[in-house]
Amino acid sequence: MGNYEILNKGAFPIVSYHLEHGEKIKAEAGAMIAMSSTIEVTGGTEGGLFKGLTRMLAGENFFFQYLTASKGAGNVIFGHSIPGDIVDVELDGITALKVAKGGFLASTNEIQFDTKTQNLAQGLFGGAGFFVLSVKGRGHLFLSSYGSIHKMELSQGEELVVDNGHLVAWSETMDYKIEKAAKGLIASLTSGEGLVCRFRGPGTIYIQTRNPGGLVDFLRGLGLGSK
Repeated sequence: MGNYEILNKGAFPIVSYHLEHGEKIKAEAGAMIAMSSTIEVTGGTEGGLFKGLTRMLAGENFFFQYLTASKGAGNVIFGHSIPGDIVDVELDGITALKVAKGGFLASTNEIQFDTKTQNLAQGLFGGAGFFVLSVKGRGHLFLSSYGSIHKMELSQGEELVVDNGHLVAWSETMDYKIEKAAKGLIASLTSGEGLVCRFRGPGTIYIQTRNPGGLVDFLRGLGLGSK
């Protein structure tokens, strides 16, 4: 498995990944910034047309980008398009992660992807939609965010309430329910918080410190957002 380093940590990080001859990693389409001449870049759907379509429903790209050291060892530099963190997660081949839309950046080739259907309440109000990406296998996964990524470990029975716009990923064994942030309609409206996700441990949650929806609202207020 290749060696890598996350550089320029903060708002504009990049990953420098070394591939030995024959090794391959996969990333979201357009993630590659620079690469050695020994690296070949190709595209594919990872599992065929149906899985590509369901990944789109989960908020990810239809195609993956494959970076292969087909002509010898070399380096790849990749990143993502918005200001925010990149963190590496080592998956153990046992526990899968659910990843919210926009959270996947890249992974080693051994990592497998699927989509999971959420229930009606989670799909309508949870912020991630009816489909979320399920990631499993043994290897490295790179998550990206808007803002920094903060990792939280919940013990057995411990609960954590997360604003749904700040979710990046969580252990697939964990479940959550949607509820109002404050008691009563008026309190919810005046607090500035709407619906939140209540998780119960044990498990791991990755949250982002900024809300992409808040950025969209800010740009719209300046007349710069989509109409």
